[in-house]
Amino acid sequence: MSRVLVVGAGLTGSLCACLLRRKMQSKVQITVWEKCHGAGGRMCTSSSPDDPNCTADLGAHFYAELSSHGILRPLLAPVEGMAMTEEGTRNFVAPKGASSIVKHYLRESGAEVHFCRQVTHVQRKGPGWEVCVEGGQAESFDAVVLTVPVPQILQLRGDVPSLIEGSLRQKLEAVSYSSRYALGLFYKAGTQINVPWAMKYFEGDSCIRFISVDDRKRDMGSPSSGPSLVVHTCVTFGLNHLEMAEGEVKTLIMAELQKILPCLPEPTSVEVRRWRYSQVVNVVDGSLGQITLHLSPLLVCGGDGFTNSNFDGCIESALKVVEILKSSL
Repeated sequence: MSRVLVVGAGLTGSLCACLLRRKMQSKVQITVWEKCHGAGGRMCTSSSPDDPNCTADLGAHFYAELSSHGILRPLLAPVEGMAMTEEGTRNFVAPKGASSIVKHYLRESGAEVHFCRQVTHVQRKGPGWEVCVEGGQAESFDAVVLTVPVPQILQLRGDVPSLIEGSLRQKLEAVSYSSRYALGLFYKAGTQINVPWAMKYFEGDSCIRFISVDDRKRDMGSPSSGPSLVVHTCVTFGLNHLEMAEGEVKTLIMAELQKILPCLPEPTSVEVRRWRYSQVVNVVDGSLGQITLHLSPLLVCGGDGFTNSNFDGCIESALKVVEILKSSL
């Protein structure tokens, strides 16, 4: 049985683990390591510290399967200011939060999942790879899949730098991401958010790009749980304030929010989230969903940086990575 490590418990990583289990079944032992405290990556869902049922999607904005499990359903709530999309495009919402999509795939994979494990080194040891995490712990694997943002791949030590040389390094260094902040505002039960929409995009604002009444978006409001509001900043604001202390950023965003919605009630708590790698602006040129750094033992990179920064791009990358794994293990 081959031991496969998937680094990153976001959409691409969780889907890779799930598809690998379905296609290779008992031939692989799958482990997932995630540096954060929970699954989801940029599809994270946060909860109010006072009410776990009051949630907010602070992350990024196989459909039939997800719909059949109740994880996705068509978006029916009113949206203002959304850019026109291709004819026939359908919009979906995750009733239990965006992270429920990732958690579904992780459950289906049967993988051994560990959080708070930030990989620092990947190096050859015998017939496989020795992977070290911050703090010095190390384990050996027959294959490793890296689904973290491209700049984090470039920071890895061990044998990775020598595998990324010349034109390949230039391609990876050319990948760029937009940066944003997300703010989650949580309210006590019975609070009314008096706006006529569930979501709204704001053109031309120097700070705020998008606001969502998250419980209304998911149609999951409950008398016992309060509403939640999500605010995403625009790309320019994220870039200009990327290194500012989160407390100071929160003050700026809240001041701008007060101008846009002056009658907004006082929240019980506010969470700010910095997304240094929000959406991919320039992907890896010619990667077609993945790049194989080493074939035997296998070390492969995937994620939206190798396709495009949306749900379908992550699916495409996961499918390509699993093809490589099937032919190599």
